[in-house]
Amino acid sequence: MSRLLLDAFAQPSEPHTITGLAEAVAAAVTSDRDLIRDDDVQLSLFLLYSLYYGSVIETGDQWEWDLGLLAARRELECAFEAQLRAQVTVPPLPNATDEDVAAALFALTSPDSGPSLSRYVAKKLTPDQALEYLVQRSIYTLKEADPHSWAIPRLNGRAKAALVEIQSDEYGAGRRDRMHSEIFARTMRGLDLDSRYGAYLNYVPAITLASFTMMSMFGLNRRLRGAIAGHLAAFEMTSSIPNKLYARGFRRLGYGEDVTEYFDEHVEADAVHEQIAARDLAGGLAESEPALLSEIFFGASACLLVDDWVGQDMLSAWEAGNSSLRKPLAMPYSSQSGTGAGPSGRMAAR
Repeated sequence: MSRLLLDAFAQPSEPHTITGLAEAVAAAVTSDRDLIRDDDVQLSLFLLYSLYYGSVIETGDQWEWDLGLLAARRELECAFEAQLRAQVTVPPLPNATDEDVAAALFALTSPDSGPSLSRYVAKKLTPDQALEYLVQRSIYTLKEADPHSWAIPRLNGRAKAALVEIQSDEYGAGRRDRMHSEIFARTMRGLDLDSRYGAYLNYVPAITLASFTMMSMFGLNRRLRGAIAGHLAAFEMTSSIPNKLYARGFRRLGYGEDVTEYFDEHVEADAVHEQIAARDLAGGLAESEPALLSEIFFGASACLLVDDWVGQDMLSAWEAGNSSLRKPLAMPYSSQSGTGAGPSGRMAAR
């Protein structure tokens, strides 16, 4: 699938029927493959969602509303969603009041004392692993806030206002240099990494892509507006403490504020955001649309589960003395030339 898509997107011609795509998609969704960890499925979903974000496919404007691609995306994401729902455990639901929803979310997202990626980063991260960590994070963080922003027109009232308040901070309150994606780009450049979006797409494993495609699926489907609200709530509520540990780990390696600024920013900002997200966004949505209560907690639980998978994959690889990436990084990079495919050249099918 990804080869067919990339070959089609590379052509300067007008959109056309991509021969074999429908059959390849049908074969994938009817197989017994783990679609959440399947390289071809996740890269294909990433490419299809990228048509709506931009910055990846140069001919994306031509393909954005192509009916064949819409059908392929719909079929893939339905199968992806079904596998997620089969593996995500939703906790017992509280009453649909803001305080009860917030209390349940804080209980759901409370930290445990087991091994975690953030504790490893704080105490054991090596210079090579620091590069890998930023490469893995770049898939979402260079687009930080964008997947959740799709939900703004899908919400109303208190929940909408809460989401806008959070997103305003994420986008730097109108200042480009304070946008969280821009701060993270400076962090990457501080380690001589390429900060162009998609530069490391060929390097990251499917599970890292799945974390981003899940957000995109939740945000782009109005019927999943409860899930994207719950996802953001869990995301914000599990951010402040880990970012404090990430900053500690990078400082331990000798990096200064030009690198740690991103993590330091999120220690304070997300401590505020978690309160807004839990009570006003998730709680406010539950009060206005009680039928979405289970979806809010599905989205929150899915966020915790998939992000835990991403972290555990990195942690397991590093503790075994292996790379967490699909192929080795070659340093240093220059972001002054080349295509959007970044240091690896043309994006590769999987």
